[in-house]
Amino acid sequence: MRLVLLSGGSGKRLWPLSNDTRSKQFLKVLDSEDRNKQSMVQRVWGQIKAVGLSNQTIIATSKIQTDMIHTQLGYDVPLVIEPERRDTFPAIALAASYLYSVQGVPTDETVAILPVDPYVENAFFEKLKDIDSVLDDSNADLALIGVKPTYPSSKYGYIVPKDHKGNYITVSHFTEKPSEEKATSLIEMDALWNCGVFAFKLNYLINLLVEKGLSIQYEELLKQYSSLPKISFDYEVVEKANEIVALPYDGYWKDLGTWNTLTEEMATTQIGKGIISNESVNTHLVNELDIPVTIHGVKNIVVAASPDGILVTDKAASPGIKDLISQFDQPPMYEERIWGWSRVLDYAKYDDEKEMVTKRIHITKGKNSSYHFHNLRDEVWTIVQGEGELALDDSLTRVKAGDIIHLPAGKKHGIRAITNLEFIEVQTGIGISNKDFVRLLFDWKDVEDQFKDSRPKIIS
Repeated sequence: MRLVLLSGGSGKRLWPLSNDTRSKQFLKVLDSEDRNKQSMVQRVWGQIKAVGLSNQTIIATSKIQTDMIHTQLGYDVPLVIEPERRDTFPAIALAASYLYSVQGVPTDETVAILPVDPYVENAFFEKLKDIDSVLDDSNADLALIGVKPTYPSSKYGYIVPKDHKGNYITVSHFTEKPSEEKATSLIEMDALWNCGVFAFKLNYLINLLVEKGLSIQYEELLKQYSSLPKISFDYEVVEKANEIVALPYDGYWKDLGTWNTLTEEMATTQIGKGIISNESVNTHLVNELDIPVTIHGVKNIVVAASPDGILVTDKAASPGIKDLISQFDQPPMYEERIWGWSRVLDYAKYDDEKEMVTKRIHITKGKNSSYHFHNLRDEVWTIVQGEGELALDDSLTRVKAGDIIHLPAGKKHGIRAITNLEFIEVQTGIGISNKDFVRLLFDWKDVEDQFKDSRPKIIS
């Protein structure tokens, strides 16, 4: 059996901590066994390792999230990277073509798809191993895992059974987010929560791609990706399947997709600077800013502060945040990258259409940026902490705190941190964008080889 973890989405229900590059699965708000803070994806990957499934697992993700996954899980985790976001059907199709044409997985092998961020016990992943035999026994197109409900929730979809067959059920239909009254009647019918886990034989999806005229070769499908239908796997495949079965799971499961559910699993009521008074009841603070936040005399609220914004919400109302901020059109103000992190400090646009962006950038010791240039913007770097090695056009130069580097548009540059390195970057130009990048080299050894005749020197 092979596992495909789907890592996508912007996680806007957990705004302002989550954004396009740092979705909810990357937020380090959960406690690990050693009491360090860990993210949902780190927790799930640790569980998959614990039950011996990591060597059979790949992660399907978008290009924009690749750095975050490498930063949190390392470089050994195999990734299938979408060139652009196009919903779950294209993502799963791309993963299937990768398993088939790159890894050479036999077409009669079971492929299980699951979200990258369920909050479950290890027993859930042990149960997942049974889905292979359920597919074999039932000869169904798809096999799902359904969670036995513990209360009549209106937040989840339900799998409604048609018949019981030993350790699994055949599926009659699905009901999406019913009222609590309707959910109560569904539970009386032995309906299960749909937790987004399903499996199929690889040849089922490969044959489907062939029928749709899509390539089953990974590299070719990558080229076709922008023309694939932007549609969910549920609509494109699940609703059209002839026979679906479900394996009931009677254990702990929770979707930590909103502030009210996430705070229920946090080991502490406060992360970051601030004070929650004793008069505040069932209240959480998550603060990523360098200023204190004080909470006094309130009940059942979440206060979350980050460079992207500040949220104050009643916990019960927190699922509505995604709709409330849907009109926001702001690029991420804080990003974690493979080399460290960056934070936008200021932005201005002037009457002549020129723009200014000021960033604080941290590069971790031993890490480096790519060697690149920009077409539209000039940059000025002021090194404020640490020491680094700077690549400029035709030389390598040592830089330290207090140095100022001018980088006009078109000038090739890159930097490696000898110690933890921080600098303030001021960008000026017209049409400043994260897309204004021409990356030339990624590995610093390649940069050093290019400048092997250059001797590092100190800027004076």
